[in-house]
Amino acid sequence: MKKRIIISGCTGFVGSHLAEYCLKQGDEVYGTVLSHHLGDELTRIENIKDKIKLYECNLMNRGSVFKVLNETKPDMIFHLAASSFVPTSWKEPQEVLQNNIISELNIFETIRDLNLIDKTKIVLALSSEEYGLVHPDECPITEDQPLRPLSPYAVSKIGQEKLGYQYYQSYGLKTILTRFFNIEGPRRGQDFVISNFAKQIAEIEKGEREPVVKVGNLEAVRDFTDVKDVVRAYYLAATSENIKCGEPYNICSGNDISIRNMLDILLGLTEREIKVKQDPERMRPSDVTRLIGDYSKFNRATNWKPKIPLEETLKDTLNFWRKEL
Repeated sequence: MKKRIIISGCTGFVGSHLAEYCLKQGDEVYGTVLSHHLGDELTRIENIKDKIKLYECNLMNRGSVFKVLNETKPDMIFHLAASSFVPTSWKEPQEVLQNNIISELNIFETIRDLNLIDKTKIVLALSSEEYGLVHPDECPITEDQPLRPLSPYAVSKIGQEKLGYQYYQSYGLKTILTRFFNIEGPRRGQDFVISNFAKQIAEIEKGEREPVVKVGNLEAVRDFTDVKDVVRAYYLAATSENIKCGEPYNICSGNDISIRNMLDILLGLTEREIKVKQDPERMRPSDVTRLIGDYSKFNRATNWKPKIPLEETLKDTLNFWRKEL
């Protein structure tokens, strides 16, 4: 049955792919976007902008949130809008904490104000960064893993998750808690590691920079999932009858790879001879050494499995930047 869906941050990386996916399911899609993002970010939804309705909405403003939800009365909300770049959270911790937690709180309170608790499901885009300090014998990580955050961003995501749990327990709000691990693919912002490497390589191929890729910590080990697999997981999270509200679910590939090996694969996709140089500015005050997830709980509830191989994701990302440049 056709559903009415709001995607906060629908012009973002994941949001734009999710909007496309929801449209393919025959749903009615609305999106929120900040007014100062109406320029470059709209290019991500260029192919579907006539099929969705955008609202200029500052989620930090309760009245702005009320207007959108009052007009749309959604069946589902995918809350993706957030300050999501981890290094920014060390430079601007107060802004990241306020933005991520208060924006979500405004959505929750507005759902209560409009008596939409029995109607509206809300999927929260949380993060594997919540796990933080993970010991080698604790991988792969299940949802029972202790949370030991190592960045203000991670703390903000724990705050979002606990708020989602509390509103479910206190008011019956249908909150679905998804802890996603690293997501990659076309349209990823250039500040994020794999997309940044791909952009540098594409610039080198076009002769726009010297044949040197600047890097940060290459020893970190991560769990990467293609964005197209992730949006399919988000949709299943919202529509599966076996998903339990107020409980966390990992969304990941279950495979581990170091950033160094990811870079090696990308470098193998170009004919240019490229050197690698570490840039001190790209190093973090503290970094999560190893994050590999276990998605078996989500699989049991939805039968979801990632389908797209990592090599295809990396190739798609590099080709995206080749086209963009």
